Amino acid sequence: MQKNKFWDELKKHRSDITALGAFVVITIVAIFAGFMETPETTSSLTIATAALLGVKRPDFYRFKFGDFEIATILDGAGQFEDTHPRFGCNVEQDTVLNYAKQHGLPTAWYENGFTPAIVNTGKELVLFDTGFGSAKRENGLGQLRGILQSSGYAPEDIDIVAITHGHPDHILGLMENGQPAFPNARYVISQVEFDYWNKNENIPDFRTENRELFMKIVTPFAEKMTFVKGGDTIASGIEAVEAFGHSAGHMAFHIESNNNRILLIADTTNHYILSLQQPDWHFNVDDDKEMAAVTRKKILEMVSTENIPIIGHHMPFPSVGYVEKTSESYRWLPVAYHFNR
Repeated sequence: MQKNKFWDELKKHRSDITALGAFVVITIVAIFAGFMETPETTSSLTIATAALLGVKRPDFYRFKFGDFEIATILDGAGQFEDTHPRFGCNVEQDTVLNYAKQHGLPTAWYENGFTPAIVNTGKELVLFDTGFGSAKRENGLGQLRGILQSSGYAPEDIDIVAITHGHPDHILGLMENGQPAFPNARYVISQVEFDYWNKNENIPDFRTENRELFMKIVTPFAEKMTFVKGGDTIASGIEAVEAFGHSAGHMAFHIESNNNRILLIADTTNHYILSLQQPDWHFNVDDDKEMAAVTRKKILEMVSTENIPIIGHHMPFPSVGYVEKTSESYRWLPVAYHFNR
């Protein structure tokens, strides 16, 4: 009796079941056909894809330091194919490339970032170096000006521009569209550095174009410049430190607030492994390579022994970290959350 009732119900809904079955079959066939279609026949069924957007790096890092605020800004990064002889030009190529490989680095190329920094003392905004400016902007460099705005500052807010030395990635951003990029600033530079370029004595041949840039871009600011030597104070809590070698009058700056100390080392070391871990290796664009190596070891010994954090223009962004002394040399320790409160 129950069996007959079941078949009666089945017959009653047979047309609905048939229609449902047909729909399922048609759907499966359509999906399968969509996968099998060629680009020439595809018209209605498309599989969505996510577009690749390319590399995007963090571009500024702001942190509290004592009673000061410090920001590092990535002016840009460049990739170069001359790992040797750029680094270790006084040692064999295999030595440098094998060392890079041992530390997980590419051997065919290396990357350098360019990182100006801003110190807000609460009374003055001090900008250290100006990046490449508009001269290299089409190559992805010279980003300081735009990032400055998004990081909370305006070019007009800068009170002091401190130039660590006169190489292009530090001075080209002084001008924008033929006008001072930081119109309300006064300027600070080492007396030795300024005289070196201005007098045009003993400048290496590979710096000839650099000298022309310096004369064109930096010397017009001479009337607004303060010329300093080691030990001079450029703003409250900020003192110049001689770090000669990379350039004739290359300067570092010691920054201290509320018993907190940090050293802005500029180009004292130009790579976190191939220079910092091998301070005796020459960097082929150091103007005085022997002096630069002596300075490098002196600075690294000081900051590692006294546990002073550093800001390095060419250290991996955000370019802030510590230097650890090892049994053989030194090691770069990037900051994590050390200064985030």
